[in-house]
Amino acid sequence: MKTDLKTNIKFHQVSDRYYRPENEIELASLTRYEKVPATVLETVEEGAREAAMDVARAINECVETRGKCAIGFGAGRYVLKVYDELVKLYFADKVSFTSVVAFNLSELGVTEDDQLSTQRIINEHLYSKVDIEPSQIHCLRRLSASENVYSQCKAYEREIIDAGGLDLVVCDLNPDGSLACNEPGSARNSACRLMLLGSDTRQRVTEAFQSDIAPKTAVTLGIGNILSADKIICVAWEEDSATALFNTIEGKMTDQVPASFLQVHTDVKIYSDLDAASRLTRISYPWKVTSCEWNDHLIRRAIVWLCEQTGKPILKLTNKDYNDYGLSELVALYGSAYNVNIKIFNDLQHTITGWPGGKPNADDTYRPERKTPYPKRVLVFSPHPDDAVVSMGGTVRRLIQQGHDVRVAIQTDGDVAVSDDDLMRSILLAQRLTKRFEGHSFNFIEETLTKLIGDSTTADDNDNLRYFKGSIMLSEGMIAYRQMGVARENLYDLRMPFHVNDPHGQGKLSDDDVAVVQDLIAQVKPHQIFIDNDLVDPYGTHARATGAVMHALNNLKDEPYMDDCRVWMYRGQWGQWDVDHVEMAVPMSPEEFGDKREAILKFHSQIHDAPFRSSADGQLPWQRSIERNRDLAEKYQQLGLATYEAIEAFVQYRFRD
Repeated sequence: MKTDLKTNIKFHQVSDRYYRPENEIELASLTRYEKVPATVLETVEEGAREAAMDVARAINECVETRGKCAIGFGAGRYVLKVYDELVKLYFADKVSFTSVVAFNLSELGVTEDDQLSTQRIINEHLYSKVDIEPSQIHCLRRLSASENVYSQCKAYEREIIDAGGLDLVVCDLNPDGSLACNEPGSARNSACRLMLLGSDTRQRVTEAFQSDIAPKTAVTLGIGNILSADKIICVAWEEDSATALFNTIEGKMTDQVPASFLQVHTDVKIYSDLDAASRLTRISYPWKVTSCEWNDHLIRRAIVWLCEQTGKPILKLTNKDYNDYGLSELVALYGSAYNVNIKIFNDLQHTITGWPGGKPNADDTYRPERKTPYPKRVLVFSPHPDDAVVSMGGTVRRLIQQGHDVRVAIQTDGDVAVSDDDLMRSILLAQRLTKRFEGHSFNFIEETLTKLIGDSTTADDNDNLRYFKGSIMLSEGMIAYRQMGVARENLYDLRMPFHVNDPHGQGKLSDDDVAVVQDLIAQVKPHQIFIDNDLVDPYGTHARATGAVMHALNNLKDEPYMDDCRVWMYRGQWGQWDVDHVEMAVPMSPEEFGDKREAILKFHSQIHDAPFRSSADGQLPWQRSIERNRDLAEKYQQLGLATYEAIEAFVQYRFRD
């Protein structure tokens, strides 16, 4: 199966000048705001290879000068890709581990699941595949409740001292800005200690180990221990690392972003892909550090930024504004501020459409969607039953009202997002209805489910529990889509294998998953496809579900019916498109926005106690999505465009090269 196709999502073509400068002078200019050296590669694969080669060079140089190399190894999911590349270098005789002394940076606390061990995961990806001496592998032991944590930590630090100190630390940057298990709030001089894990870290652990249970604590080397290493190589991949990477490299040093303390180290390098680096100044705002290769996207981004800096709408920007904020190049390029303003104002205005399926019998020269064919067959993919409602419910309703044939493919039943309380509430309701209308006892089912909730120990128990929970969310989805006007026969329950066949709903994407999607696309032969692009959801379902669609599109791209198909990406649950990325903006009136909210509220299991909340404000994803719709409408208004209650936004996915 082909590798992950997420990198095919291109909002714009970032000039490689911004991350592959031609010389040291250009590099110094580009990185003037950066306080930690960073190497940006286009893809995760490239970044992992470069980081692994850097680690191999460091090992070889250290062994040559000292006779050995003491390394602290992290166990986050991002750094595992580096270990996989290191194994390849080992088999290519580029590096040997016979003189390496290994120290794990952290170990998870006690749980009932002995598989939840960082030692195990590093061993699987690295130690067991190279020539390192088992006696040279040091790890923090898993704690029992009676152990003296302080003594263990001090003993571990003495082992590092006895090895001559750490020559190298290899780790990854977590999305919350932490290093190893040093949670936000960790001090710069913190030592090896017991750490209480936050909810974000525990969620990462459950995903990495595919477990329903995550430990509440971990023992970890402190920030002070990590900074004591002679050299540090850190990696950060994918969009969910973008904020943390920016704060680490360009932000102020603060214990709320423990990785920001890397700014004081004299030999540290961070490797990232373009997605993770997307917020760095040289990638996001290159006009602040160099002369630009201007394209339509970059010009729009610059003008939106200029409006934010000046507090003015687009059409009120002046030559002086452009000059004061370093955008005089654009004035020179277009002759005047007015010419630039008109261009960008029109570009943004043309993104707005009340006809997301195209307006029949109308000039579509400047419309996001073409007018023909009409009506269109529309296929909407929803990773969970609620995603399409929450993220693009207004658009789905509008498409149906305008006569299009809308189908919704629910890719997973969302069982992992339904709480035990919601399950029991539904069972009690079913019991009441059964007694009312049929007179049959429901005690056996209630007792069985009570046992499952309290102690689901077997695979069959887990399957039953997930089936019942998934049925709840699917049933809620049927009600919600009915309210939006989607016919029952146009709802597809795909039950994708990666979710159904894995006990935790986190299986690896396979050809079987792609086949499910591919067969449906071939059956419907759609003129429009909408796919989810909230690829940073904490459970990873969105990334897998959308990945299957992207692989299917890649396989089908040469089919004749795909020539007449456009693919649009939506966000909402976990993020929103920036204004300068938006290619289609579908506005909603107060009444339409109210209808969308009512459809969302049909998902009773997700309204109050769904498991995934924003770490920043504690809000549920649907609440943040509602705010994002309003915020985007307000942003358009601030730029001087029409005023709407809310806007749903889309970016076209160009699946052909």
